[in-house]
Amino acid sequence: MIGVITLIWLGLLTYFFFKFTASFQNLLSNTDKKSLIEILRDILKQDKSLKMDIDQLYKQYDTLEKDGRSHIQKIGLSRFNPFKDTGGDQSFILTLLNEQDTGVVISSLHSRTGTRWYAKKVIKGKGTEYDLSTDEDKAIKDAKVIEK
Repeated sequence: MIGVITLIWLGLLTYFFFKFTASFQNLLSNTDKKSLIEILRDILKQDKSLKMDIDQLYKQYDTLEKDGRSHIQKIGLSRFNPFKDTGGDQSFILTLLNEQDTGVVISSLHSRTGTRWYAKKVIKGKGTEYDLSTDEDKAIKDAKVIEK
């Protein structure tokens, strides 16, 4: 009885040993290195290199993120008719703002005698050199964030 159990046990151990050996040989067959230690050293070198690359990418991402905040992110366009004697909504207000609501508001007023354009600098949602009209204030509030 003990002999049978010993033979079964030896058979199982032999099976797992050959399975392990085949997996190990398969692992080594894809490399030109002879030693598992050399393979592991190469993996550790690659790991360090990849970590440095990822850190560099994080730094570049942070730079781009900070830089992107100053680019135009909010755009608004509203058309209206400021005068009763002209037909249609041919006048408009164009709002171009960054993340901090800083940018420009361009107004075009169309009348029978001509069209006049006005550009006003905006910092943090407020006109700097010239007061903003109520329509321009509303256009700033209505400016939509550009989908990323």
